[in-house]
Amino acid sequence: MAHVRRDLDPSASPLDYYGYELRRRRDSAGLTLGELGSIIFCTGSLVGQIECAQKVPTREFSERVDAALGTEGFFSGLVGLVLQSQLPSWFQPYAAMEAKATYLSTFQAQLVYGLLQTPDYARAVLSVRTDGDLEGRLAARLERQRILDREDPPLLWVVLSEAVLHQEIGGPEVMRAQLQHLLDLREREWVQVQVLPYSAGAHTGLMGSFNLLRFNRDPDIIYTEDFVQGHMTANPQAVKEGSLRYDQLQAAALSVEDSTALIARVMEEHYGPQPGPDRRAVA
Repeated sequence: MAHVRRDLDPSASPLDYYGYELRRRRDSAGLTLGELGSIIFCTGSLVGQIECAQKVPTREFSERVDAALGTEGFFSGLVGLVLQSQLPSWFQPYAAMEAKATYLSTFQAQLVYGLLQTPDYARAVLSVRTDGDLEGRLAARLERQRILDREDPPLLWVVLSEAVLHQEIGGPEVMRAQLQHLLDLREREWVQVQVLPYSAGAHTGLMGSFNLLRFNRDPDIIYTEDFVQGHMTANPQAVKEGSLRYDQLQAAALSVEDSTALIARVMEEHYGPQPGPDRRAVA
């Protein structure tokens, strides 16, 4: 369906400001929608939809636009704000604190933690409850993961219930790639993954998933979610209780090495043979 050209109020939202500036700077460069699209390897229709704030730009799109229009990183710098604005409004304060944290620890009862999700796994998760622009929400989630690629990334410690490995999200191929991604994280010394096995029985995470965030200067925070929205608190008693529960979960979980072996075993036994003739199975 063709986009509808309309005048945007650049102060309405980061997405509107992005679209307004893209149109203004494209016009200044004397390029049509199709011409700019050809330069940055997309359709003119997509450019038009982004200019009308009907589609959310990705970081890759923004980098190509900067190169094509000579805008010296303007759109690459703006896209982070645009993508953050696509997160649910109740989640945005947490995402801002997550990006500032120096130490992140999380217990996940049902899903792989968002910062460690592959694009296909994340798309499958988001498609269950996302209205509107699924690809925009996906781009926003992947943008969050950029904190792990910083020069000074946060230390991330993850405890996953064994159920996470068996909950098939997106089909066998998606799950296999997701579990392989967890195994590949061994190359990042600042990311540690443990699995809480079924054999642990009753444990302190039975109340559900939660995250603990620590900072250089700000108070520690504990974050939980219900089926409606998230809850973030720096209440010292709540943080103390959450920290104690997390310590107990870490103690009950398999070691990082044994967790790696279990992830590899579940991947091989439940999600089919490893694709490709030159990929060696993980022992």
